[in-house]
Amino acid sequence: MDQLAAQEWINQDQFHPRFNIAPRSNSVVLRQADPEPEVQGNDNSSSGSESDRFVLQTMKWGLVPNWSKFEDTKMNTTNARAENLVDGGGMWNSIKGKKRCAVVADGYYEWQTKGKEKLPFFTHYKGGRRLMLFAGLWDCVTLEVDPLWTFTIVTTAANKEFEWLHDRQPVILSNGEMLHLWLNTSSKKWDDSFNKLLDPYADKLSPLECYRVPKEVGKVGSESATFIEPIEKRKDGIQAMFAKQKANADIGESSPKKPGLKPESSTKQKSPSHKAPDRVQIATNKESKTPKTSILKRNIDKEPGEPRQKGVPTSKREVIEIEDSSDEAETPAKKVNQLAIPITVY
Repeated sequence: MDQLAAQEWINQDQFHPRFNIAPRSNSVVLRQADPEPEVQGNDNSSSGSESDRFVLQTMKWGLVPNWSKFEDTKMNTTNARAENLVDGGGMWNSIKGKKRCAVVADGYYEWQTKGKEKLPFFTHYKGGRRLMLFAGLWDCVTLEVDPLWTFTIVTTAANKEFEWLHDRQPVILSNGEMLHLWLNTSSKKWDDSFNKLLDPYADKLSPLECYRVPKEVGKVGSESATFIEPIEKRKDGIQAMFAKQKANADIGESSPKKPGLKPESSTKQKSPSHKAPDRVQIATNKESKTPKTSILKRNIDKEPGEPRQKGVPTSKREVIEIEDSSDEAETPAKKVNQLAIPITVY
């Protein structure tokens, strides 16, 4: 197991637990901390090297270049093709060496085109709720009021296992070595060592699984914990419906008949209603229960008896655990459309 200690969470109050994060929504990234100012006569060696210091930060999904004077939605870029980073040039050339990050999520949604129909699928690590970390780039625009922090997700060609779903997939940083290499921007340069990280996913120690989920995930603002469950296993899914019908039939057959009474005439039994899961807008989702699954495993150092203020971290040090073991939308388009982030708190 490898650990990365985040010294702080910048703009933590701007993020809320979500199961359906779409472009232009806030999410959380992990990046290298800004260099500490040098003070004459002060030895900062005890604080660790710059490459070992990281911060979590809430940013908006859809990178806006720093030279923009406002939040131009036409300049909003949700994905960056890995091939463009390797070839050089273009808008990524000025930031790929010094503004790399890892986008934190439990998994991601992707749409499969089947004839005229588009079907959503959810992909995550097989066998548990392990964190996924996608290679990303970030930038900041200086506005009159507050700075605008944005990010984009780097995508690469899909591996053979997932070609049936889509021709692209996010670049997944599946172990600590890959993550450290990607986040270390101390040199402020891009070299060939990063190119290998952008290859199609091939980590056999951390296999992925993918299954179909409900189409409601394509509606921005829709929220439900069932969005990341296989569609046939949902409580309102077809498998659950058949199970209930069978249970009702078994109860009917086992019920004893009263002697001397004429059996009731067969009537059509009204099947139980199967209401679709509530789709609560995030803005009004103030009383929803916090999901049990946690996206961040945090080790918090807090003095005994010290009260925790709402929205304020109990410690300046938060630990993200990256496990190397595998045991553990908007209108569909040809890109990684949405993130699924079930968290207790991303």
